[in-house]
Amino acid sequence: MTSTLDVDTRRASGTRPRSSVRAVRIEASGTSTDAAVADIGRLYDGREWTARATDHPFAYRYSAVGDRDVTLRRSQIGGFIRGVVPRSEDYIVQWITSGHGVPDVVQDRVPLQIDVPMLFPTGRDFLFEYQDHDQRLVHLSRRLVHEVADEQFHTGDVRDLGLDHLRELDPAAVTQWRNSLALLSRELRTGGVDTLLWHTLTRGTAAAFLRMYPPTVTALPPAVLLPRRARLRAAVEYVHEHVAEPMCVSDIAGAAGLSVRATQEAFQRHLDQTPMTYLLRTRLEHVRRDLLQADPTTTSVQAVARRWGFAHLGRFSAAYRDEFGEYPRATLRS
Repeated sequence: MTSTLDVDTRRASGTRPRSSVRAVRIEASGTSTDAAVADIGRLYDGREWTARATDHPFAYRYSAVGDRDVTLRRSQIGGFIRGVVPRSEDYIVQWITSGHGVPDVVQDRVPLQIDVPMLFPTGRDFLFEYQDHDQRLVHLSRRLVHEVADEQFHTGDVRDLGLDHLRELDPAAVTQWRNSLALLSRELRTGGVDTLLWHTLTRGTAAAFLRMYPPTVTALPPAVLLPRRARLRAAVEYVHEHVAEPMCVSDIAGAAGLSVRATQEAFQRHLDQTPMTYLLRTRLEHVRRDLLQADPTTTSVQAVARRWGFAHLGRFSAAYRDEFGEYPRATLRS
């Protein structure tokens, strides 16, 4: 029975134009089920992990290489493994080249297909089961993905991009994703993670990821993106960042460093609506996203509406119809 775990996280020295680049290299392997749970589970802050042999001796190998923003990983397990993965600060795309796997056996229950990428559920815990598999994973930092999302989609400073991890992927987007990973792998072999090219390629990989899984959060209005409207943008970003929390105009004004009156005037002049109307419409966008992703057999419109602060179902339905041209129950059933 053997087990080894080698985790190397070190500051890279080179010409890469970032002040705190850290190279990452992880190697774990062995033949013990307990060691597999300890080694791999530790990397994912896992809970309730178990492993067992199938019809052959148990063995595992796990490796990762990259930096704090992007790591390319491989997990090979000859045996069965199951456990809970909590909400991660990384976005994790994975696929299997052999074996069987269900990333979420409780809520989604969608099995993996060979060589077809799937994003791990974001923003929540999930319970996985894999058996006799060879799995590839790409971890992308939340910081990098959100930075690129803001550049491309003007999403602002949001906690959740509203990515649909089960969406049907565009084949052209998948091809672009694979090409970006091939370039990253080549640079790892030839230049490492402390080069300008690696930095450029990681951003390209984040862009390819967002093409497969585009944000569904409401983009910031173009009117707030001009440099001279930085305070209005700060107010709008505050709304998006705290949309699930109780909020009033004075909260929005305080975040922007403006008076209540100046905030109201800025919203009216540049966005043609009041701050509270903007908040209402942003919450309706979140309701629509949740309804589109929900299972109509187990989800009610009322429950989703209440989650986003709408207590009166009739008034909510009317506002939703005015905003999207259909009643929320039609969205849920679509």
